[in-house]
Amino acid sequence: MRPARALIDLAALRHNYRLACGLGGTRALAVVKADAYGHGAVHCARALEAEAEGFAVACIEEALELREAGIAAPILLLEGFFETAELEPIQRHDLWCVVHSPWQLEAIERTALTYPLTCWLKLDSGMHRVGFAPADYRAAHARLMASGKVARIVAMSHFARADELDCPRVAEQLAQFETATAGLVTEFSLRNSPALLGWPQLFRHGHGSEWLRPGIMLYGATPFERYQEQAAQLRPVMTLESRIIGVRELPAGEPVGYGARFVASRPTRVGVVAMGYADGYPRHAPNGTPVAVDGRPAQLIGRVSMDMLTVDLTDLPQAGLGSRVELWGAQVPASEVAAAAGTIAYQLFCNVRRVARFWLD
Repeated sequence: MRPARALIDLAALRHNYRLACGLGGTRALAVVKADAYGHGAVHCARALEAEAEGFAVACIEEALELREAGIAAPILLLEGFFETAELEPIQRHDLWCVVHSPWQLEAIERTALTYPLTCWLKLDSGMHRVGFAPADYRAAHARLMASGKVARIVAMSHFARADELDCPRVAEQLAQFETATAGLVTEFSLRNSPALLGWPQLFRHGHGSEWLRPGIMLYGATPFERYQEQAAQLRPVMTLESRIIGVRELPAGEPVGYGARFVASRPTRVGVVAMGYADGYPRHAPNGTPVAVDGRPAQLIGRVSMDMLTVDLTDLPQAGLGSRVELWGAQVPASEVAAAAGTIAYQLFCNVRRVARFWLD
């Protein structure tokens, strides 16, 4: 069997969820969209079900997968519904729904519902993707309440630059939210992973009506480009690993892989690893991207192929055929691999599809 695999540490997942709750001191929906960022939504939801207040997904297809697996906790649709017909299964499966557009509000008003919905009403406080403009927000809230179709409203917004630890835009968006919701008696939800980890000064007083939305931090990756004390307490959930399947001895001056991106400057011992971009490893990871071979630091050399890549074994004489290679995990942070490849850990995790996954509790 091909040795490429992803090990999913569910105990680490629970640790990270508890850290999120400890930072916020209130309720949290575990964000498990995109198949729990590539970690397996059903397995992750089951691992958190005993303690999570609920879950958040992108769309109804993801929610129904959890319901079919027996997950009974609240599930929020972060993108709401895409057509009016979805309101029927939203009711039937007791789902919570984000309302971010006037057409969604109108659809709720004109649809006969068997019982009122739980809606999360989204404010565009500066992200400028979806959400009601500040000038329109209170009217949208009043219309939902007057419709008789909604039992509960949670006011929400989303920070665009909370991963920048010194960015004034976070405080500006918070002020916009507070102005737009002033006087409304409502639950609210603002803090995603970077806001939870990096901006405690803006949220000094935890409030019982707040819902947290931890996402990437659940999976043990920092959302920040530099060291951050709270993020350092996270435990990586995914270990992507494989093994050396071939060893080559090359003289100085010989190239490795497509395009001769790496040329040996000395006699070089090359290890071939069963892992490539079809497995989710970034094709554009440069020479020098960190890996670990049998627990010792090593580096990627040469261009990543579809299902193989090469590493430098010259300074690891004990390594050879069958040696374990960690591509990211406890020893090689996914954020470092992502930074080297010009992407983010979110994308690395979500791209792991072909490789076999094993869940460890």
